[in-house]
Amino acid sequence: MSYFQSTLVGKSELVVEWTNQHGCGGNEDTNPHKLNCNFVLQFMCQDDNPAAAPDDSITIRNGQATNTQSYNKPSANRGDTETKATVEARKNQNVRSDRGLHETWEWYDSCYRRERNKGLFVADQELKTNNAGTSSAIFTRQNPNDNRRGYECPEERDYFPYWHPTPWTDIAVLAHNASMCKYYEDNTFNKRAYGECVEQLTGGGRKHWSNVNNAAQCADKGGQWTDYYGFLELAPTLTTEQACLAANTNAKRRAGVVYKWGKAYDQSKIVAHTTINDVCFVAPPPLECKQAGWSRVNHLGNSLEGVPLNYTWKIPHFPSGNKKRCVFRIRYNISTDDYDPFGTTSEQNQRKENNVVIKQSPIQKNPLVDIGANGQPLQLAINTEQTGRTFQDRTHAFFLVKRDAAIPDTATIHNLNVRGKRGNIVQTYPAVEYDFIPKLLTVKEADLIHLQWTGSNSHNNRAPGGDGDTGDAGEGTGGTDRHNFVEMHDPSENFPCTYNTSTLHKNMEVVWNSLGTYGSTPEDIRKNHAIQLASAGYYLCEKATDCAANSVERKATLQNQLNNAYASYTGMVFKVKRGVYYYMCTRNNNFTNRSQKGHLIATK
Repeated sequence: MSYFQSTLVGKSELVVEWTNQHGCGGNEDTNPHKLNCNFVLQFMCQDDNPAAAPDDSITIRNGQATNTQSYNKPSANRGDTETKATVEARKNQNVRSDRGLHETWEWYDSCYRRERNKGLFVADQELKTNNAGTSSAIFTRQNPNDNRRGYECPEERDYFPYWHPTPWTDIAVLAHNASMCKYYEDNTFNKRAYGECVEQLTGGGRKHWSNVNNAAQCADKGGQWTDYYGFLELAPTLTTEQACLAANTNAKRRAGVVYKWGKAYDQSKIVAHTTINDVCFVAPPPLECKQAGWSRVNHLGNSLEGVPLNYTWKIPHFPSGNKKRCVFRIRYNISTDDYDPFGTTSEQNQRKENNVVIKQSPIQKNPLVDIGANGQPLQLAINTEQTGRTFQDRTHAFFLVKRDAAIPDTATIHNLNVRGKRGNIVQTYPAVEYDFIPKLLTVKEADLIHLQWTGSNSHNNRAPGGDGDTGDAGEGTGGTDRHNFVEMHDPSENFPCTYNTSTLHKNMEVVWNSLGTYGSTPEDIRKNHAIQLASAGYYLCEKATDCAANSVERKATLQNQLNNAYASYTGMVFKVKRGVYYYMCTRNNNFTNRSQKGHLIATK
């Protein structure tokens, strides 16, 4: 997927949807929930420059294989004194170009070595140590063993805001209680610096790791405690502090674009073991914080408004105009009120001496309780790993690109995409069957709509089914995801209208088309745009005189369920005159169990 960036004067908006099992939101007095919760939305980007042969050890990507990247632990007796050559040899045995990558290998390696925050409450959990005997940041109450998921750092995953620099940029926090917002806004890495210990490698250059986590211990080791800033992107052409700060104009500030001077947490330099000097960078947008919307407990379903929980992300503006390769991340954090979730520390941890408990945690695993029935105990189903818990999901890699010259900088862009996947309601669980997103889109006549979607040629709800079931019920060739876009007159019907009776295409003005515009008359152009959308980009036009071999007249016949169409459609940007319009996908619209239809309203 490829989304156009916002500009200084125009927005590009993307609606993100999710479901969460345990519920969230609500009013504490009139509609209380059963837990504390929040949602943390973040993204990570890097410049995409294939001509420069990007380093596969740090390039954000999807995996051609689904295996997790490997990790060889540092030597137990020499881990802290590894040379640059030894480190790189160990890394080269691990990172493979055909496997997915978000965080870098160095990010996890530093997490593996760095001592964890021992002020945290871990209840009665007995956290393990790494092979150097350090209780490091890969061990948390939720992750007491050394379970690994890609190259993410478990301590950073489980706590927000994190107290060290991270490669993630914060977008929003949706809190169960809006009174928490000032804390999140003041302590996001978007706004304030965080430190880590920088030590030197034997032979020169910086280590990407340190096994200490605070300034005092860093000084004792001869390291330098260094504060880093999160950044949206670097500004390498502004090479002095004076030039950097002079780049701030009132127009840029009003749009939220602010240049700063300092040490930016640049993963590429850390990977290269180079010293981090002060640089000019664009500060991230301010974190948005507000109360989370209400959702039903014990059900992956809708909110009070009858739609899934969602957030409209204003895609950032990158002053460089560079194409960005990105990934989006959402975390859902829940905790209990059996203890103060924000005030309970390691002082309340369970303690043992000679395997004898000398201090009890406020919560224990599967405790027996006496409710006064002649001493008859009842067991509670409590797992102290999960009384504070984080759930997470991430997107595939996607691109954020500068607007084409045909797209006005002042325009608001609404991204219209496809959600869900192939399968019946059980097979797709906990996702959903195919649909458009937003399902109801309201725009102004001057606004632009960017329509695109992604599909698949290798879809596989394979065994074991996990929470759902195996199989991929649906139309067309098994294992394929396909979509198209045709107008209909009434959403309660299941037949599209013909082009001759269409109102959407007659009222549509296409300003950018990834597949090109064909036709010698306005009517031919409109019809060819409709043909592209209906055929998922398989045909570019109707007549061979307009697009030769890609025309309906010459190209092999489109299979009527789109089996030989392209899996993904790179899209067009258009605006429409005032009116109400309905549309559907002809393939994925089984009336009894799925309905891929959308509703567009254009106003003055």
